[in-house]
Amino acid sequence: MQDDQNKWLGTLLIIGSAIAYSLSGYFTRLITLDVWTVLFWRGIFGGLFIGAYVAWRYRKDLWGANRAIGMPGFWVMVLSTLATICFINALRLAPVADVMTIHAAIPFMTAILALFFTGEREDWTTWAASFIALVGVMIIVNPQASGGYLAGYAFATTMALSYAAMMVIIRKNRHVSMLPAACLSAFLCAFVVLPFAQPMQVTAPAMLDLVLFGTAQFGLGLLLMTVGTRLISATRSALIGSMENPLAPLWVWLAFGELPAWATWIGGSLVMAAVIFDVLTKSKRRQRSGEVLAQS
Repeated sequence: MQDDQNKWLGTLLIIGSAIAYSLSGYFTRLITLDVWTVLFWRGIFGGLFIGAYVAWRYRKDLWGANRAIGMPGFWVMVLSTLATICFINALRLAPVADVMTIHAAIPFMTAILALFFTGEREDWTTWAASFIALVGVMIIVNPQASGGYLAGYAFATTMALSYAAMMVIIRKNRHVSMLPAACLSAFLCAFVVLPFAQPMQVTAPAMLDLVLFGTAQFGLGLLLMTVGTRLISATRSALIGSMENPLAPLWVWLAFGELPAWATWIGGSLVMAAVIFDVLTKSKRRQRSGEVLAQS
């Protein structure tokens, strides 16, 4: 019973993370500063947001919580920073739809890495749902936009592999909270991009938007993902997180009136359907198992 409750909580946390992460397109369009300055302040405010939660959560043994992450926490920190920087650069060098297609392969990458490094196997429903989600995002891609963006594709592939590896590490070390590592990764991102940023050239209205970008989108999304992935498999976490792909253009349409193409609606519906299919199928399976145990 406790395990089922943890899985439901993990599912809800990853859904919340996907919704938070999906606001990246909205804030990117809203804030007109250069990308390095945005990344710097996004990392600072995201780190402060997660850091405040970590300080409250582990106020009795904050130093022990930081020591506990060990070498796995170091790699979570590095991979999270690498994924964040590569993602933004990929969006600058290649079409958004193409980048999000590579992003949609994260559940497959995660499943393979999890199988190879942790032995965690997924059943056919999650594999099928991952494939449907991948097909859905491929439909969104404009084939005429593909070509000549090798650097952007390289950044996007590195981002996807880094994100998948990070989730596998978090899941494998689920007995240890990686929230301190998530906090440090946000600050590390700000430190890495500082030489290219102009943090003092920000107006007061833009700073308010940066605060929201760093907390409501980056900090909250990373916090929920880090906690949620400890409670469900890394592959399911990646699959549910793919809800970010269709939601991102939805918020931009609602806020700025940019109507998505029909392919975006069809592909996005497939992604959402894949996630719902996986969640409902596993819910029914757990219910049947509970009934069998009750009868026995």
